[in-house]
Amino acid sequence: MNIWETESSPAKQIFAAILCTLAGVLLGYKFRNFGSFHINNTTAGFLLGVLLLFIGLLSLITIGRQVVIINPDNRFIFVEDKNIFRTRSRKILFNEITDVGIGYLGKRSNFVNFYYLILFMESGEEYSLFAPGRFYKGSSNKATVEGWRLRLQDYLKQD
Repeated sequence: MNIWETESSPAKQIFAAILCTLAGVLLGYKFRNFGSFHINNTTAGFLLGVLLLFIGLLSLITIGRQVVIINPDNRFIFVEDKNIFRTRSRKILFNEITDVGIGYLGKRSNFVNFYYLILFMESGEEYSLFAPGRFYKGSSNKATVEGWRLRLQDYLKQD
């Protein structure tokens, strides 16, 4: 059987982080003359800008690449998560997984959707596979992620 290997898209992560950073700078600059810290629209605009700037900059320095390898012959999933500060890896044996579900992150009304697989483990832990925000190809399409779920469930059923 073929090994199923897929990789996240750091380029899309960089784009989202830059967009957030620029929005933060723009809002912070636009609403910089708010006077005192009385809660009003100008203060809220400035604080939102600062928050977006912080999130964007933090995202820029923590951008990484995640690789998921599903090996049906040796019956394990290997996840490697790298950024400039650390490398984490995890090996999950098929017999540790009790079920596979689909998770959702986003808001349909603004067309930001991320679907991902949830591995339900014997230990009670829930592990997110193809994590949201990592921009896996097809992760914004529920039918595609349902296909991933069915494929993984087929692998889990095989001896």
